[in-house]
Amino acid sequence: MLGLAFMTFTGCVKDYADPARATQDKISESTQGLTGVAVSLQSRYASGRGNIYNTITASGFLANEITLLNQGNTAELQLSLGGNSLDGGNTVMSGLWSNSTKIIYDADYVIAKSGSIADKSLVSGLLGYSTIFKSLALGDLAAFWEKVPASSGENVTFITRNEAYLKIIGDIDKALSAISANPISAAFLGTIPAGIDIPNTLKALKARYALYAGNYTLALTSANAVDLSKKSVFLSTSINQNGIFGAVTSTNNLWQPIDDTFGLPVGLRPEANDKRISFYLSINNTIAPKWRMAGFAATLTSEWPIYLPGEMTLIKAEALARQASPDLVNALVELNKIQTKKPSQDPLGVGADLAPLVGPFTQAQILTEIFRQRSIEMYISGQKLEDSRRLGRPQTERKRNFVNYPFRERDQNPNTPADPAF
Repeated sequence: MLGLAFMTFTGCVKDYADPARATQDKISESTQGLTGVAVSLQSRYASGRGNIYNTITASGFLANEITLLNQGNTAELQLSLGGNSLDGGNTVMSGLWSNSTKIIYDADYVIAKSGSIADKSLVSGLLGYSTIFKSLALGDLAAFWEKVPASSGENVTFITRNEAYLKIIGDIDKALSAISANPISAAFLGTIPAGIDIPNTLKALKARYALYAGNYTLALTSANAVDLSKKSVFLSTSINQNGIFGAVTSTNNLWQPIDDTFGLPVGLRPEANDKRISFYLSINNTIAPKWRMAGFAATLTSEWPIYLPGEMTLIKAEALARQASPDLVNALVELNKIQTKKPSQDPLGVGADLAPLVGPFTQAQILTEIFRQRSIEMYISGQKLEDSRRLGRPQTERKRNFVNYPFRERDQNPNTPADPAF
């Protein structure tokens, strides 16, 4: 695979260039080289102990979706305990930090250098594809830390999570504008891994982060722009393997689902005949643990969704419920699309297939139901900690609100903010 080789640091980006490889200046002259750097973003994000593993593990423990099987896994043990047991030395969190800042650095490089390319249909592909991974990586940082780096380099300053979400939205708008002006060439699409619908994914991520930023009007219009008949996924292979299957499902020595309650409190748990239970979980009645990963982590080559179509429907429900004049009637309509959806009606096969919810509901009841449905529909998506905070769930349902900054970031950067109280 073509790509720019970089050295890895735990702290914010200082100098990633490897002098033993092609220099950045030489690569900037090559569209093939820039494409190689862009393509490498997916492997770094999705494979092995990349962002998918780290976000799902962190959110899963801190928001009570998963249970630890082996206390010899120190980083996962700390996450499972939460509280003061989790500090800046945790390797899952420091790995997420360093990997995310590396992805952002590489994506920014491709975006900046692509401006000199004459083929604008190739440029729009580079911009769109790189922006997806930059958005995901910056969003992952904002999911777990109170503030995130404003840029790459030494002694960088920090911005708030909300500022990060606005930055993501701005980047996505630029990419979508480029694609609208010059549709992505078939030649570019032939050079990247299959599975990702670039325009649809950008619109979906815009909806996600607009919701997290509290811009409900934009979240609603963005979610409405997503084609829910399509899916956008990371396709796993025997080489670029499904990271959760490789680390969790196949070993059964790290963590597994907490049980068929999905970690939800009494009153919010899935109904017994909810078909999403059998989608996400498998049962082993012979050897403990009973509940095991299935769904998108069922096999070595299982595809992993970048977003779920159901997430877009639930964004619509929340945006409608949170408007200045809440539209609870139509919020319930959107909720019932999730409640009654059959697996065969979903491009990813996720469906509850239940009787519709019957209102009327208050705004608080609607938001509680949205949290419940997101926790089931989007199980093990890495979003539950954010959902728990945003939707005002009790503190007792979380083991931390935010995590400490990595020690090496604090050691190297005097601008590193204070660690959170909890």
